[in-house]
Amino acid sequence: MVLAILIWIITITTVVLFSIGKWTFPVAASTHAPRVDNHYYVVLVICGIIFFLAQMGLGWVLFRYRDRSGARAVYTHGNNRLELVWTIATAVVFFALNIMGQKVWADLRFRSAPADAIKIEVYGQQFVWNIRYPGKDGKFGRTDIKLMSDSSGNPLGIDDTDPAGKDDIVVPTMAIPVNRPVEITLRAKDVTHSFFVRELRVKQDAVPGMAIPIHFTATQIGSYEVACAELCGLGHYKMRSVLEVLSEQDYEKWLAEHAP
Repeated sequence: MVLAILIWIITITTVVLFSIGKWTFPVAASTHAPRVDNHYYVVLVICGIIFFLAQMGLGWVLFRYRDRSGARAVYTHGNNRLELVWTIATAVVFFALNIMGQKVWADLRFRSAPADAIKIEVYGQQFVWNIRYPGKDGKFGRTDIKLMSDSSGNPLGIDDTDPAGKDDIVVPTMAIPVNRPVEITLRAKDVTHSFFVRELRVKQDAVPGMAIPIHFTATQIGSYEVACAELCGLGHYKMRSVLEVLSEQDYEKWLAEHAP
């Protein structure tokens, strides 16, 4: 009986804390972030109702069938019809939630970025991020894996004989202008990493041997942490960078300051 009451108290307390917004998301700083949040809250409400009913039912079972003098256990074969109903209901809810979230997922990953999107390449390696901008010519220079060398200051292997690469900007931090579409191409030099900016609601793996595009538009000026969200080795915890969302004027100034 004590355990049943404890389960009820924990369940009700948890539901109340979530309902009053005790635990919530950080600021939504991209055009797609509100849609991600809305879908999350739909999932949270549905799962919350199921959680509440299941835990209250568990407490009732513990209370109803607690050890009592003279009581005898009775074996049951269960109810096949009831099991079929809740299995089908679970499948319907699962697929419905996936369909609801499909559009925002497809917008970020399957649809092409706008033609005027700013192109940026992001390379993950243990345990740093390297960000490359194409420079004033708008073209990325040719790279060669044989030229990659951290010690000589060429971590991406940019071929200095290619004129298009002479003005490429390679920096450990990122800057983008506010309210401008940005297309990022993610690559990994060694193991799988994951590019994660929580305020932008952006998270995408960077896989060795693959160039993975993702695009978004930041809507709030500020400084946001870029974290690796995929366990990538002993130094994973310190694989961080910064994404600065700047005004258009400050962004142009930032590019000029970092130009080679």
